Amino acid sequence: MPRRTATMLASTLMLIALLCAGVLIPVPYSEMSPGPTVNTLGQHDGEPVLQISGRRTYPTDGHLNMTTVRVTSADYRINLVEAVYGWLAHDSKIVPHDTLYPDGKTEEQSTQENAEEFSQSQESAKVAALKELGVPVKSWVIVSTVVKGSPAEGRLHAGDVIKAVDGAAVKQPADVAKLVTKHEPGQKTVFTVVPAKEQEAAEKAHRTATRTQKVTITTAASDDSGAKRAIVGISAGTDHTFPFTIDIKLADVGGPSAGLMFALGIYDKLTPGNLTGGRFVAGTGTIDDNGKVGPIGGVEMKTVGARNKGAQYFLTPADNCAAAAEDTPGGLTLVKVKTIGDALDALKDISSGNTAALPKCTAKG
Repeated sequence: MPRRTATMLASTLMLIALLCAGVLIPVPYSEMSPGPTVNTLGQHDGEPVLQISGRRTYPTDGHLNMTTVRVTSADYRINLVEAVYGWLAHDSKIVPHDTLYPDGKTEEQSTQENAEEFSQSQESAKVAALKELGVPVKSWVIVSTVVKGSPAEGRLHAGDVIKAVDGAAVKQPADVAKLVTKHEPGQKTVFTVVPAKEQEAAEKAHRTATRTQKVTITTAASDDSGAKRAIVGISAGTDHTFPFTIDIKLADVGGPSAGLMFALGIYDKLTPGNLTGGRFVAGTGTIDDNGKVGPIGGVEMKTVGARNKGAQYFLTPADNCAAAAEDTPGGLTLVKVKTIGDALDALKDISSGNTAALPKCTAKG
């Protein structure tokens, strides 16, 4: 065989071997890409995203779109070819697998966590919107979850209202840990609670639950790194009672990042006129009960997805501004927001056409 032919054949076989290796060998990375965007003022799967009853609502116009990111599943490992393609593509991002699924988190665990965060974001969105409108909302501290095998298992239950720990009143979730960790591991602590069933019955009857019970729990030692501290094995959260019904109908979405856009949609439906002036506004951001907007992941993918759908403006958490501004899709204006109040002010400027006044994101934030 002539040397030139042999060399070409060897090169071809080497190339084929490399391509096969690239397809067959998984790499420790995951892919993010733009996900669906949904107008919180509109419909999804044939029904309104926001459904409000027991309170007057007003017609709305334009778009207030929440945005999402698609990610590869926890048990899927992309191959080298997919990784290289993702690195070169404009509308996807390749990140270390552990960034999305830390500590070996499974797909089931991730889905459950995202569902819980999504549910909490809906509650916080309702509270933030109503507070901005001056509508009173009743709140209390509850047992959110009980760790299996912990001292609290079988003693406390999800939904129990925590009134006090060792006689000290509990006013916010952080109070629970502060009071429990005053003990040494192995010491007893006493919870005063309204059982979840009693609280549920009281809410249905539109009355205040008054029957409490004391639950004594022997604390255990924490198993994380650092100094050992007393724990009982629960996470505390906040529950609310609203003066009218607000339902958010959106399935197959997880995580907390739609909070801001849900809050704005609720506010728009409960006030005369419309916030957008008919413009197409999208955005993202977590929101807490006091209306503070927090950062999210995958902002670069969300801006691409928003612009692909036709968005002109993108409400961006201040802490995500620098990352979003690195590669802003053409025709999309990034608007910096820190609170729901900032977002409402920006929407007024957008609606009136006073866009020069908008606080825009830059590479510095």
